[in-house]
Amino acid sequence: MLNELELTGRARTHVVQRDDLEAALQHEALEPYLAMKDAAARDGIEIRIVSSFRDFAAQQRIWDQKYLGERPLYDAHGNAREHGKLGPDELVDAIVCWSAVPGGSRHHWGTEIDVIDHAALPAGYRVRLLPEEAQPGGVFEQLHRWLDANMGRFGFYRPYGTSRGGVYPEPWHLSYAPVATRALEMLTPAVVEQAVRASTILGRERVLARIGGIYRQYIANVDAPDPARYAGLG
Repeated sequence: MLNELELTGRARTHVVQRDDLEAALQHEALEPYLAMKDAAARDGIEIRIVSSFRDFAAQQRIWDQKYLGERPLYDAHGNAREHGKLGPDELVDAIVCWSAVPGGSRHHWGTEIDVIDHAALPAGYRVRLLPEEAQPGGVFEQLHRWLDANMGRFGFYRPYGTSRGGVYPEPWHLSYAPVATRALEMLTPAVVEQAVRASTILGRERVLARIGGIYRQYIANVDAPDPARYAGLG
Protein backbone atom coordinates (compact mmCIF):
# COMPACT_ATOMS: atom_id res chain seq x y z
CA MET A 1 0.00 0.00 0.00
CA LEU A 2 1.06 3.64 -0.31
CA ASN A 3 3.39 5.18 2.25
CA GLU A 4 3.06 8.74 3.56
CA LEU A 5 5.39 10.23 0.96
CA GLU A 6 3.46 8.55 -1.85
CA LEU A 7 0.09 9.54 -0.37
CA THR A 8 1.11 13.20 -0.32
CA GLY A 9 2.86 13.38 -3.68
CA ARG A 10 6.37 13.65 -2.29
CA ALA A 11 7.48 10.42 -3.98
CA ARG A 12 6.58 8.74 -7.26
CA THR A 13 7.72 5.18 -6.51
CA HIS A 14 4.11 3.98 -6.81
CA VAL A 15 3.48 5.16 -10.39
CA VAL A 16 4.64 4.18 -13.84
CA GLN A 17 5.23 6.81 -16.51
CA ARG A 18 3.65 6.05 -19.88
CA ASP A 19 4.84 8.50 -22.50
CA ASP A 20 2.40 7.07 -25.06
CA LEU A 21 -0.45 8.11 -22.74
CA GLU A 22 1.28 11.33 -21.63
CA ALA A 23 0.43 10.23 -18.11
CA ALA A 24 1.71 8.45 -15.02
CA LEU A 25 -0.57 5.97 -13.26
CA GLN A 26 -0.50 3.74 -10.22
CA HIS A 27 0.65 0.25 -11.20
CA GLU A 28 -2.65 -1.43 -10.32
CA ALA A 29 -4.71 1.17 -12.21
CA LEU A 30 -2.81 1.03 -15.50
CA GLU A 31 -4.16 -2.19 -17.02
CA PRO A 32 -7.79 -1.48 -16.04
CA TYR A 33 -7.47 1.96 -17.64
CA LEU A 34 -6.06 0.51 -20.86
CA ALA A 35 -8.87 -2.05 -20.97
CA MET A 36 -11.46 0.71 -20.50
CA LYS A 37 -9.82 2.83 -23.18
CA ASP A 38 -9.90 -0.08 -25.65
CA ALA A 39 -13.54 -0.84 -24.88
CA ALA A 40 -14.51 2.79 -25.43
CA ALA A 41 -12.60 2.89 -28.71
CA ARG A 42 -14.72 0.02 -30.01
CA ASP A 43 -17.72 2.29 -29.43
CA GLY A 44 -16.14 5.23 -31.24
CA ILE A 45 -14.93 7.09 -28.14
CA GLU A 46 -11.28 8.07 -27.78
CA ILE A 47 -10.64 8.40 -24.06
CA ARG A 48 -7.62 10.57 -23.46
CA ILE A 49 -6.08 11.53 -20.12
CA VAL A 50 -5.53 15.25 -19.64
CA SER A 51 -4.35 14.95 -16.03
CA SER A 52 -3.16 11.98 -13.99
CA PHE A 53 -0.51 11.71 -11.27
CA ARG A 54 0.63 15.07 -9.96
CA ASP A 55 3.41 15.33 -7.43
CA PHE A 56 3.42 17.80 -4.55
CA ALA A 57 5.41 20.39 -6.50
CA ALA A 58 2.98 20.34 -9.42
CA GLN A 59 0.01 20.70 -7.07
CA GLN A 60 1.76 23.56 -5.31
CA ARG A 61 2.27 25.39 -8.62
CA ILE A 62 -1.48 25.19 -9.29
CA TRP A 63 -2.29 26.27 -5.73
CA ASP A 64 0.16 29.17 -5.66
CA GLN A 65 -0.92 30.47 -9.07
CA LYS A 66 -4.56 30.47 -7.98
CA TYR A 67 -3.61 32.09 -4.68
CA LEU A 68 -1.87 34.89 -6.59
CA GLY A 69 -4.69 35.29 -9.10
CA GLU A 70 -2.55 34.00 -11.97
CA ARG A 71 -5.07 31.23 -12.67
CA PRO A 72 -8.82 31.78 -12.80
CA LEU A 73 -11.13 30.89 -9.94
CA TYR A 74 -14.62 29.61 -10.72
CA ASP A 75 -17.90 29.18 -8.90
CA ALA A 76 -19.94 25.96 -9.05
CA HIS A 77 -21.38 26.94 -12.44
CA GLY A 78 -18.06 27.69 -14.07
CA ASN A 79 -18.39 31.48 -13.78
CA ALA A 80 -15.17 33.35 -13.04
CA ARG A 81 -14.75 34.83 -9.56
CA GLU A 82 -12.99 38.11 -8.89
CA HIS A 83 -9.78 37.31 -7.03
CA GLY A 84 -9.26 40.77 -5.58
CA LYS A 85 -12.60 40.77 -3.76
CA LEU A 86 -11.90 37.60 -1.77
CA GLY A 87 -10.69 37.68 1.82
CA PRO A 88 -8.05 35.16 3.04
CA ASP A 89 -10.52 32.44 4.03
CA GLU A 90 -12.74 33.08 1.01
CA LEU A 91 -9.69 32.69 -1.21
CA VAL A 92 -8.76 29.35 0.35
CA ASP A 93 -12.35 28.13 -0.04
CA ALA A 94 -12.49 29.32 -3.65
CA ILE A 95 -9.37 27.33 -4.46
CA VAL A 96 -10.20 24.09 -2.66
CA CYS A 97 -13.60 23.87 -4.34
CA TRP A 98 -11.71 22.94 -7.52
CA SER A 99 -8.06 22.29 -6.57
CA ALA A 100 -6.89 20.39 -3.52
CA VAL A 101 -4.43 21.63 -0.94
CA PRO A 102 -1.00 20.21 -1.89
CA GLY A 103 -0.54 17.00 0.05
CA GLY A 104 -4.30 16.42 0.07
CA SER A 105 -4.86 15.84 -3.64
CA ARG A 106 -6.16 12.47 -4.84
CA HIS A 107 -4.01 13.01 -7.93
CA HIS A 108 -0.96 12.29 -5.74
CA TRP A 109 -2.02 8.64 -5.56
CA GLY A 110 -1.79 7.80 -9.28
CA THR A 111 -5.32 6.41 -9.14
CA GLU A 112 -7.03 9.53 -10.47
CA ILE A 113 -7.48 10.62 -14.08
CA ASP A 114 -9.21 13.55 -15.74
CA VAL A 115 -10.49 12.39 -19.11
CA ILE A 116 -11.94 13.74 -22.35
CA ASP A 117 -13.12 12.23 -25.63
CA HIS A 118 -10.48 13.39 -28.07
CA ALA A 119 -12.54 12.19 -31.03
CA ALA A 120 -15.35 14.58 -30.07
CA LEU A 121 -13.21 17.73 -30.05
CA PRO A 122 -14.25 20.33 -32.63
CA ALA A 123 -11.39 21.98 -34.50
CA GLY A 124 -9.75 24.61 -32.34
CA TYR A 125 -11.75 23.73 -29.24
CA ARG A 126 -10.10 24.53 -25.90
CA VAL A 127 -10.98 22.02 -23.21
CA ARG A 128 -12.12 23.78 -20.03
CA LEU A 129 -13.00 20.83 -17.75
CA LEU A 130 -16.23 22.39 -16.60
CA PRO A 131 -19.54 20.59 -15.92
CA GLU A 132 -21.24 22.07 -19.00
CA GLU A 133 -19.02 19.93 -21.23
CA ALA A 134 -20.51 16.73 -19.78
CA GLN A 135 -24.12 17.84 -19.73
CA PRO A 136 -26.73 17.19 -22.46
CA GLY A 137 -25.61 19.09 -25.52
CA GLY A 138 -22.06 19.37 -24.20
CA VAL A 139 -19.06 18.37 -26.26
CA PHE A 140 -18.38 15.30 -24.08
CA GLU A 141 -21.97 14.20 -23.47
CA GLN A 142 -21.44 10.91 -25.36
CA LEU A 143 -18.30 10.13 -23.35
CA HIS A 144 -20.08 10.58 -20.04
CA ARG A 145 -23.06 8.51 -21.09
CA TRP A 146 -20.60 5.75 -21.98
CA LEU A 147 -18.79 6.11 -18.66
CA ASP A 148 -22.08 5.97 -16.76
CA ALA A 149 -22.82 2.60 -18.35
CA ASN A 150 -19.34 1.06 -18.44
CA MET A 151 -16.67 2.50 -16.14
CA GLY A 152 -17.71 0.46 -13.11
CA ARG A 153 -16.77 -2.86 -14.70
CA PHE A 154 -13.20 -1.59 -15.01
CA GLY A 155 -13.07 -0.40 -11.39
CA PHE A 156 -13.50 3.32 -12.00
CA TYR A 157 -16.00 5.72 -10.44
CA ARG A 158 -16.52 9.46 -9.88
CA PRO A 159 -15.52 10.63 -6.37
CA TYR A 160 -16.87 14.09 -7.21
CA GLY A 161 -20.01 12.95 -8.97
CA THR A 162 -22.46 14.86 -6.78
CA SER A 163 -22.57 18.11 -4.85
CA ARG A 164 -21.76 17.41 -1.19
CA GLY A 165 -20.89 20.93 0.01
CA GLY A 166 -17.19 20.46 -0.66
CA VAL A 167 -15.43 20.03 -3.99
CA TYR A 168 -17.72 21.00 -6.86
CA PRO A 169 -18.89 18.12 -9.10
CA GLU A 170 -16.21 17.01 -11.56
CA PRO A 171 -17.70 14.39 -13.90
CA TRP A 172 -14.43 14.14 -15.84
CA HIS A 173 -12.50 13.03 -12.73
CA LEU A 174 -12.35 9.24 -12.49
CA SER A 175 -10.86 7.23 -9.64
CA TYR A 176 -9.63 3.64 -9.60
CA ALA A 177 -11.72 2.53 -6.66
CA PRO A 178 -9.88 -0.64 -5.48
CA VAL A 179 -6.76 1.39 -4.61
CA ALA A 180 -8.21 4.85 -4.01
CA THR A 181 -10.60 3.72 -1.28
CA ARG A 182 -7.68 2.32 0.70
CA ALA A 183 -5.56 5.40 0.06
CA LEU A 184 -8.26 7.71 1.41
CA GLU A 185 -8.43 5.69 4.62
CA MET A 186 -4.68 6.16 5.08
CA LEU A 187 -4.61 9.88 4.29
CA THR A 188 -5.40 11.19 7.76
CA PRO A 189 -5.56 14.86 8.77
CA ALA A 190 -2.21 14.43 10.51
CA VAL A 191 -0.56 13.16 7.32
CA VAL A 192 -1.86 16.12 5.31
CA GLU A 193 -0.89 18.57 8.04
CA GLN A 194 2.67 17.28 8.17
CA ALA A 195 3.06 17.66 4.40
CA VAL A 196 1.67 21.20 4.42
CA ARG A 197 3.76 22.19 7.45
CA ALA A 198 6.94 21.07 5.68
CA SER A 199 6.03 23.07 2.55
CA THR A 200 6.23 26.64 1.29
CA ILE A 201 2.71 26.87 -0.18
CA LEU A 202 1.19 30.32 -0.20
CA GLY A 203 -1.30 30.87 2.62
CA ARG A 204 0.27 27.99 4.54
CA GLU A 205 -0.51 29.33 8.01
CA ARG A 206 -4.16 29.96 7.09
CA VAL A 207 -4.43 26.43 5.70
CA LEU A 208 -2.80 24.92 8.80
CA ALA A 209 -5.18 26.83 11.07
CA ARG A 210 -8.12 25.25 9.22
CA ILE A 211 -6.64 21.87 8.32
CA GLY A 212 -9.22 19.80 10.23
CA GLY A 213 -12.15 21.50 8.52
CA ILE A 214 -10.47 21.41 5.11
CA TYR A 215 -9.88 17.69 5.53
CA ARG A 216 -13.49 16.97 6.52
CA GLN A 217 -15.15 19.19 3.92
CA TYR A 218 -12.86 18.90 0.91
CA ILE A 219 -10.75 15.74 1.22
CA ALA A 220 -12.82 13.10 3.03
CA ASN A 221 -16.18 14.43 1.83
CA VAL A 222 -16.44 12.47 -1.43
CA ASP A 223 -18.82 10.01 -3.01
CA ALA A 224 -18.08 6.37 -2.18
CA PRO A 225 -18.15 3.62 -4.80
CA ASP A 226 -20.83 0.98 -4.50
CA PRO A 227 -19.07 -2.39 -4.01
CA ALA A 228 -21.87 -4.09 -5.94
CA ARG A 229 -21.12 -2.03 -9.05
CA TYR A 230 -17.35 -1.60 -9.13
CA ALA A 231 -14.89 -4.29 -10.09
CA GLY A 232 -12.32 -5.17 -7.45
CA LEU A 233 -14.34 -4.05 -4.43
CA GLY A 234 -16.10 -6.07 -1.80
